[in-house]
Amino acid sequence: MTVEAAPAGIAEDYEQERPARRLTGLPRHLVWTASGLLSIYALVVVFRPTAVLQYRITFLAVALPLTFLAYRSGLRLARVRKSKLSTAAERAEKGEEKGEQKGERKSQRETEKDAGERTASPRADSPGILDWLLAAASVAVLVYPLLDFDAFVTRGPEPTSTDLAMGIGLTLLLLEATRRTVGWALPAICVAFLLYGYFGAYIPIGWEIGHRGYDLSSLVDHLYMGTEGFFGVPLDVAATYIVLFTIYGAVLDLSGASRFFIDVSFAAFRKSRTAPGRTVTTAGFLLGTVSGSGVATTVSLGSVSWPILRRAGYPPEQAGGVMAAGGIGAILSPPTLGAAAFIIAELLRVSYLKVLLYALVPTILYYVGVFLAIEIDARRLKTKATDVKAPPFWRLLLRFGYHFSSLLLIVMLMAIGRSPFQAVVIATVVAFALSFLDPEHRMTPPRLWRALVQGSLGVLPVTAVCAVAGIIVGVVTLTGLGLKMSDIMVSIAGGNLGLTALFAALAIWILGLAVPVTASFIIAAVVVAPALTGLGVAPPEAYMFVFYYAVLSEVSPPTALAAVAAAAITGGDAFKTMMMAWRYTLPAFLVPFAFVLTDNGAALLWLAPWPQVLLATAISIVAVAALAVVTGRWLVGPARWPERVLCAVAAVLLLYLEPIPVVTGLCLLGLAVAVHLALRRKQA
Repeated sequence: MTVEAAPAGIAEDYEQERPARRLTGLPRHLVWTASGLLSIYALVVVFRPTAVLQYRITFLAVALPLTFLAYRSGLRLARVRKSKLSTAAERAEKGEEKGEQKGERKSQRETEKDAGERTASPRADSPGILDWLLAAASVAVLVYPLLDFDAFVTRGPEPTSTDLAMGIGLTLLLLEATRRTVGWALPAICVAFLLYGYFGAYIPIGWEIGHRGYDLSSLVDHLYMGTEGFFGVPLDVAATYIVLFTIYGAVLDLSGASRFFIDVSFAAFRKSRTAPGRTVTTAGFLLGTVSGSGVATTVSLGSVSWPILRRAGYPPEQAGGVMAAGGIGAILSPPTLGAAAFIIAELLRVSYLKVLLYALVPTILYYVGVFLAIEIDARRLKTKATDVKAPPFWRLLLRFGYHFSSLLLIVMLMAIGRSPFQAVVIATVVAFALSFLDPEHRMTPPRLWRALVQGSLGVLPVTAVCAVAGIIVGVVTLTGLGLKMSDIMVSIAGGNLGLTALFAALAIWILGLAVPVTASFIIAAVVVAPALTGLGVAPPEAYMFVFYYAVLSEVSPPTALAAVAAAAITGGDAFKTMMMAWRYTLPAFLVPFAFVLTDNGAALLWLAPWPQVLLATAISIVAVAALAVVTGRWLVGPARWPERVLCAVAAVLLLYLEPIPVVTGLCLLGLAVAVHLALRRKQA
């Protein structure tokens, strides 16, 4: 059993953050050279620090031009995605009609044909004159501040005409780069914030969001010539945490870790009817340490696991739901969470290790919910055990278990006081050294260079998003919009924390339908989180609440990209696959409310003594199990509506984590079991 290549282009076509060109010839050599050097620069700065603002500007001065060369304009992207989805669905249907083996051979031939078509005309995918001009303009507007850095910073309150021109130019370039990488929605939101900052004085008197208005000089000073705008915390996170972890993930991937993680997952759950579903979920958790992307993890899983899930009896929609749930869970899970988690560490001024602790118990609850859903579906769908050809588990673990060592090393180094930057660089070096234990995946110089290149190329979309998000952060801090929106939200909710949390969740969910996870978190952190902290919620709990809802938008209908990518592989209905993925992850949507609605919820983030943490975790696991009964429509036999209603109410009360609601919830859960047994006995 080995990892196969993902279907050509599916990850690129369905993942908003990676619709990149397939460069050839001179453009490819230039982009790869600049990307590799950028990775080396980021690694060197870890041990030879430079001035923070200068480093951020320099990093962006290389990353932004690369974005214009590596990414298409994207104007035809929507049509391509729709075409790919239709082609994948038709391909899967044909494969089913002609038999599994023949269908798989046909799919492989068509995949190779697609790949050939993609590379048949490299000129059509090469950067054009406009792309080169935009890249050159990017270099100009970002090198300009570095020419006389001290003077540039000190004259901020009174920018010159050249400063204004360069600031406006950078704004337009970042908006275009973001449009290319993640679509129109985020640039449109940023433009709306700019208009709000400029025309605030024209907002009618009496409107709470009104302000005195800021002219062009004030906006350029705040966004371009300081550390509250383009060169703020989000860009710093992209240029430090994210690029280093992306390089580490590339080294792990190329050293054979991806193959090992999937192989060991299949070997661990080989002889059970729930084994295929459990394997996909476990492999998703492990693969997430390499990819850091929900869609990429889903596609990697799907290319290997869909034939096995199909043989086990999973319909396409259920199989796609399992893949999407397993893929997106990786972003929620230590030790390498999504990009937003690094921003949490910077906003709270805490170590990344502490953020990992925040995520530990919620991760356990997430996977408990998914595993229970898999168990329920295996019974309801009457799936069967599938024989998977894989080496014995212990043999795999003894031979390739060293791939886990660098992951553990990151946590250990941070625990003894090393910075996360140094920890991940040391772990990268260890992963590189250990690769020579596997002759097939040893990190030779060409493979090492490829890892460095992939590290920088992988961070380009996030860099564009983080830099342009500086517009939102800058305008919010300049105008005080965050506190104003907080007051409005709390006022609408009547000062009720529960309603405020519900409105916040809905706002983040709607925002996540249009923009990527990182951008969704940044916007919500400055606009939505203050509403929670204003009602007494501690900042860690508020930010983790925002983080989880930003991530879960990836599996939320109607634009769940991970589920759409899974449907493209299985040939299932895209919307039904979204609904299945949403059902598998539903408990994760309710658990974050426990963070903010009660003081005891802090225990779920490890912000309490360990006995309280263990008790809160145990109660929450029972609550998640009750929710699984509700969403899965199964207990021991078919669950009727009385049991499901009782379990739903019990789960909500248990997640409140206060003594009286918990006791009441346990009583209701016991009553649900008694009713079920009585009805089952009566039916028998």
